[in-house]
Amino acid sequence: MWRKFCTREFAIARIAALRCVVTPIAFAVLWIGAVDLGARDGSKDWVVLENCQLVPNAANDGDSFHVNANGKQYMFRLYFVDAPETDAGTPVRLVEQAKHFGITVPQVIELGETAKAFTKQKLAEPFTVTTRMANAMGRSNIERFYASVQTKEGDLGEQLVANGLARVHGTSAAPPTASSSAAEHQKLEELEREAKRQKLGGWGMSGQPAKTVVTTPRPFESPSHSHAKETPELGRIDINTATEKELRSVPGIGPVMAARIIAARPFRSADDLKKVNGIGDKNYAKIRPYFQ
Repeated sequence: MWRKFCTREFAIARIAALRCVVTPIAFAVLWIGAVDLGARDGSKDWVVLENCQLVPNAANDGDSFHVNANGKQYMFRLYFVDAPETDAGTPVRLVEQAKHFGITVPQVIELGETAKAFTKQKLAEPFTVTTRMANAMGRSNIERFYASVQTKEGDLGEQLVANGLARVHGTSAAPPTASSSAAEHQKLEELEREAKRQKLGGWGMSGQPAKTVVTTPRPFESPSHSHAKETPELGRIDINTATEKELRSVPGIGPVMAARIIAARPFRSADDLKKVNGIGDKNYAKIRPYFQ
């Protein structure tokens, strides 16, 4: 009788204790879930994620990256700015970016790698993400959201633009860190004008051969003065002077085809590419827009 009574009392006590522990935990889980789901609606409510960490991923670049926040992984895309591409997957955007900075397509990809290294360095320490979880789409299968990022040195987008590593372009918003969307846009344009004046980043690459990507970005050297005929058409490659690396940066041109193109020089114009062995009508139509 005593043993049954004690066992019953013990069980009741255990249940009561578990209720005290489980209830707060369950509430916390439900609260986190509610915040996450509510934010994903792209509502007007901003969510601030502190002590975030950069998650290494091959898809990371200057303006889009994977982030760990409170044990959960997200993919964010910066508001207001567009860093150069790091591959030839989007030719239309590559040409747009090349024209913006006044450089060639291969230099855009090189600049994109520099921007990627810059962002990786700035996010090496914990940072803060402000987002409404608005869908930023993208080529990845992983859901991506627009956000602004604050590092210990300030807004990441502003730092990219100030160093000539991104253009002022893309989706805008008015996060708590800015007085208004228009004010932030104006600030970014001023930073871009200053970067252009100082020939920083992509603004200092015009007329220069592609430089080796460095871990810590630094201002590129000022372009040397050259004759107008030596200046390539903005965003496009000179078929007669392009290096093998520049040729291989064009989608559809591999090492074998690059060697054939170099061997077939000089060309009267890039239209003669169709005469190169192995370049059919379909591939010609694909690669022709990249050349002058």
